[in-house]
Amino acid sequence: MHALHSAETSLPVNLTSRRGLRGQFEGRWTSSNSVKDSSLKVTRIIAGQQPILPSFSELNERLSTIVDDFEKQFDLLLNSNWDFDDCLKQDLPVVMEYIRTVTKPKDGKLLAIGHSMGGILLYAMLSLYGFEGRDPGLAAVITLASSLDYSPSRSSLKLLLPLGGPAQNLNIPSIPVGAIYSVIHPLAQKPPFSWLNYLVSAQDMMIPELLEKLVLKNFCTVLAKLLLQLATVFEEGGLRDRNRTFLYKEHLCKSSVPVLALAGNVDLICPPEAVYETMKVIPKPMIAYKVFGEPSGPHYAHYDLVGGRLAPKQVYPRIIEFLSAQDVIHLSEGGTS
Repeated sequence: MHALHSAETSLPVNLTSRRGLRGQFEGRWTSSNSVKDSSLKVTRIIAGQQPILPSFSELNERLSTIVDDFEKQFDLLLNSNWDFDDCLKQDLPVVMEYIRTVTKPKDGKLLAIGHSMGGILLYAMLSLYGFEGRDPGLAAVITLASSLDYSPSRSSLKLLLPLGGPAQNLNIPSIPVGAIYSVIHPLAQKPPFSWLNYLVSAQDMMIPELLEKLVLKNFCTVLAKLLLQLATVFEEGGLRDRNRTFLYKEHLCKSSVPVLALAGNVDLICPPEAVYETMKVIPKPMIAYKVFGEPSGPHYAHYDLVGGRLAPKQVYPRIIEFLSAQDVIHLSEGGTS
């Protein structure tokens, strides 16, 4: 078996569904150039290239690359029209097949680790393949800060997902989440905006230089169609397919792949109650659940599970322990590693 590291990417890159889309969408977005120009103008104003407030002038040097990055992302996304189902049914199988081709596992099985949306994709794959009676080709799955159903939680994700509808209604294909967050990051260092940092990491849990790099480089532009579909995680029953007829959580119980679900005790994006809402439908022999963090500290926010100071000492050993145990079970059942 070999490991498939499906870590959080917020916006997975579609590898197979962009071909031939330019002509299809040129007609739909006749005003795409004006939308792009307006978006770039707003971004330049925010970034300080066209300063409107003296207090923002010091951001110029720090954010000089934001507009260029945003323009590149916008050019790419104008020719994209994919959603969660595309990531699940087209991207993920291609990535897995590539890893199998390179690593050549004797039994064809992979070990998958997914953070945030990476974990959501893995849950959805287990559900869909279980419903269809297919083998997903996974020996074990680990999810970090992931859920198919956020409805019982007070997730801060609610602040972002409502933007999908208005954006699509206005023929705006995407939202520059990365550029916006990069701009406001300097403001998050002091009250009353310091809570924004806690969306990413709990206090003193991440090396400051790593936190800054994560905020400035990790987040990207998000497609409106993707946000629209992800918004269903707050509806009763959780995430649905694009036709709103298939509830992914409903069929997760049909999977026979062992899962380790990890959560952070102060995760504002995917709180522990959201993680539990998904893992509770998986048959008990197939699920293990762990919340990291203590009432008096240390605390784990959304990205601390993968990049926090204590992750190598507390989180990673738990992951290795689970995967090693699954290897032993697999070998005892006559499998090959």
